[in-house]
Amino acid sequence: MHDLRALNLDRLRSEQFDVLVVGGGINGAGIARDLMLRAAGLRVGLVEKNHFASGTSGKNSQLIHGGLRYLKYGEFHLVREALRERSTLLHIAGGLVEPLQFLIPCYGALDRWFYGAGLALYDLLAGSHGIGNHQVLSPAAASEMEPDLSAEGLRAGLLFYDCRVNSARLVLENILDADARGAAVANYVEVHTDGKSTEATDILTGEQFAIRARKIVDATGSWSNGAPLRLVRGSHLIFPRILKGPEAIAHFDLAGRIVFLIPWGEAGELTLVGTTDVDHDGTADSVHISQAETEYLTAIVRKLFPKYHDGPVSSYSSLRPLIAETGRSATETSREHKIWETRDGILHIGGGKYTTYREMSEELVDILLRDMTPGRDYPCKTAQTPLNIPALPKDRGERVRMAVEREYARKLTDLLYVSTYWGYERPLTADWTAPLEREMANLLQTMP
Repeated sequence: MHDLRALNLDRLRSEQFDVLVVGGGINGAGIARDLMLRAAGLRVGLVEKNHFASGTSGKNSQLIHGGLRYLKYGEFHLVREALRERSTLLHIAGGLVEPLQFLIPCYGALDRWFYGAGLALYDLLAGSHGIGNHQVLSPAAASEMEPDLSAEGLRAGLLFYDCRVNSARLVLENILDADARGAAVANYVEVHTDGKSTEATDILTGEQFAIRARKIVDATGSWSNGAPLRLVRGSHLIFPRILKGPEAIAHFDLAGRIVFLIPWGEAGELTLVGTTDVDHDGTADSVHISQAETEYLTAIVRKLFPKYHDGPVSSYSSLRPLIAETGRSATETSREHKIWETRDGILHIGGGKYTTYREMSEELVDILLRDMTPGRDYPCKTAQTPLNIPALPKDRGERVRMAVEREYARKLTDLLYVSTYWGYERPLTADWTAPLEREMANLLQTMP
C-alpha cells in the first residue's frame, strides 16, 4: 500500500485543477464526490487543514433525520427535503445509515395530542419516503419498553422512525469515493487564497507550495470568513448504557427543544445524550462543552431515568455554522442553507443540515458547472450511485491499518475520533493508547 496522501500532495503541487474544494467535512466531501461522478476528465482537488470529518461533521447527534422539531417553526419545506434525503441515504449508504425507532415519553396532559399531531404531519410529509408511520403506546406499554423510565405522570408513549449514522465514516466514504474516482484529496493542508492565487502549507511538515485551480469552493463551515455566520455550539455527553431496549428516546424539554438518548458504542454499551443549542463566542478551533451544558443534559437523564446514577464517560462539542438571522434564538435559527459567490470569485456554502448534504452539494455543483461549462449538461448521479462501503475488520490491528492506509489517519486522534469513536468510549489512559500509537508509528514508517 502506497502513501496515498504523499501521492496526492505531489498532484496538488504539480497539476492544474478545475476546482479546488477547501474543507473536508460533509459538504466538501459531497461536493467532491458529485463533481467526480458528473464529468469525466474534470480535475478536482480537496484539502482539509485538520483531519477529514474532525469538526462538526463527525461530532453531531449521529442521526439522519427529517428534523421533527422544525415543524414547530413552520419549516415544512426543510423537513420534507430532509425526509426525502433520508430515504436517498438509506439507499446509497446502507450499512452506515440504518433505521432507528424513537420513543417520545409524554408526561404533560396535552403532550400526546400535540406531539402526536406533529408526528402525523411528519408521516404525511415523508409520503412514499417514509420508514413507518408513528404509533401511540399506553403508559404500561411505554414502561414495558423502558422499565427504568420515570412512570410518574406518564400519559403515553409515541413511537416513530428516523435513522442512525456513523457520521464521521459517512464523510470519509464520500471523500474516499471521490479519491477513487480521481480527485486529489489531502488532509492537514491549510490554504490561503484570494480566488486567483492559492498558497498551501503541509501542516505535518511545514512545507509551503502553490495550488493552481480555476475555481475555489469554500466548504469550511464554521471556519469560513465569506459571510457573517452564527456559530451555535452543540454538545453531547456519553454515558454508560442507560436504555434497556434498542430504541432511542426523544425528549422535549419545557422550552420545546428536543434532546435524544441514543444507543451507542461499537459494543452497544453506551448512550449518547444530546444536543444543546448555545451561541458560541470563542473561536472555531476551541470548542468544549460548558458546565451549564453538562448540567442541562445530565438533569434530563436524571429526570427521565431517576434510578440511573452513573456519570458521563466523555463528551464532545462542535459548531453549527448557521446563516445569521436577527431576532431568533439559537434553537429557532433556520437550518436552511445558502450558496453565494463573493467578489473574489470564491463560491461559498453555509448553513444547512448534515442530512441534506447530498442535495446541497448537488445544488452547488449545478451552479459551478453552469458557470464553468455553459451550454453543457452534466446530470447529478449521487442519488443513484451507492457508496462502496467496506466491512470493518473485527481485529483491532486491522482497524488501525485500515485507518492509516485507507483513511489518511496520521495522528492518534484521527484513529480515535474519526476512523473509530474509541476515544469517546472510555477514559483514556497511557496504557491503553500507547500500543495504538506504536502500531500507527510502525505503519507510517514502513509505508512506501
